Amino acid sequence: MNASFPVPVKPAIAADVSRRLDRFLCLDDFEAVARRRLPRQIYGYYAGAAETNRSLRANRESYAALALLPRVLVDTRARSTAASLFGKSFSLPVGIAPMGLSALSSFRGDLVLARAAAAENALMVASATSLTPLETMAAEGGTRWFQAYLPGDKERIAAMLRRVEAAGFETIVLTADVQVPANRENNVRTGFSMPLRPTPRLFWDGALHPRWSLGTFIRTLMGGMPHFENMDAFRGPAILSRSAERNIGTRDGLCWEHVAFMRDAWKGRLVIKGVLSPEDAALARAAGVDGVWLSNHGGRQLDSAIAPLLMLQEVVREAGEMAVLIDSGIRRGTDVLKALALGADFVFVGRPFLYASVAAGTAGVRHALRLMRAEIARDMAMLGVNTIDDLSPAYVRRFAAP
Repeated sequence: MNASFPVPVKPAIAADVSRRLDRFLCLDDFEAVARRRLPRQIYGYYAGAAETNRSLRANRESYAALALLPRVLVDTRARSTAASLFGKSFSLPVGIAPMGLSALSSFRGDLVLARAAAAENALMVASATSLTPLETMAAEGGTRWFQAYLPGDKERIAAMLRRVEAAGFETIVLTADVQVPANRENNVRTGFSMPLRPTPRLFWDGALHPRWSLGTFIRTLMGGMPHFENMDAFRGPAILSRSAERNIGTRDGLCWEHVAFMRDAWKGRLVIKGVLSPEDAALARAAGVDGVWLSNHGGRQLDSAIAPLLMLQEVVREAGEMAVLIDSGIRRGTDVLKALALGADFVFVGRPFLYASVAAGTAGVRHALRLMRAEIARDMAMLGVNTIDDLSPAYVRRFAAP
């Protein structure tokens, strides 16, 4: 990974908006605003995980159990947070992970995330469960990465690949850890469902959150009923339709044979997301995959699935020339440096950027990216490194948390 690329000059955020954003000092600060502004059902969908939330907690605990070992008296005046992935340079080694239903967080939320990333020279991955057509995200948001949920059906896979290629995407991310719907008990408890049901509870919660109801939901409906736009090669059902429950039944038939088929059919970069086992990393390498993405889906799929950070070094040893990406539990610049030191090429963050879009739209997401970049630059100085490539396991120690 080459970290020597110069960082481009970025357009400024309006002064009045910047002043309002000054109270957000770190990524965690955005969540409280999102909790207040979003209806309980919507916030619960974003914030929740599967069953006991054990994996959700374990993700953060895995980073807390690592300590950094700094070197002193190192001249770090020339340090740079720049990083590259698949030959593309970015201002920081942190990307915005794909997140479903982002358009319910803020008006045209998918484009909010994509435009903020483009303005900050950051990487954003478009989601298959977005409510904005992938063609629009490519054209207006500039994103060139698309995350797909695909069935074990070669004809449907081929049709989707043709659509993604025609839209100009360069990298496709196959999410492999959603074989069946997760047991999201929190969704039931908060009243969230798909399709969205216009119940008295939903109307009442919407009335209690007029800013969201008028600024996001009603404004969205004025442009037409939102649909699942990117689950297949054709437009999916409306979110209020009874058929909106996403058809993932055939995904439990998705297997390595389909990965081989994709590798032959897709000429761009191919990344598999949801890898945790080093054995699966070895199979991906043998299949000609370009990258593996360690993830337990932010704790939203298999409860008690191991935290990705704990498997990182084992996967790196099996990866060979493949890029190794990681998400789940990353919140601070120190988390980023820990993952990179243990061998990750790039890291991804999800929920905090979504909450930033709730707080202040595109400006909020840009501010969140700038906060993360500033943290990384500051932490690099105190750690005694100038480039991302300087990092190694020598800068990390494990200790038993109290």
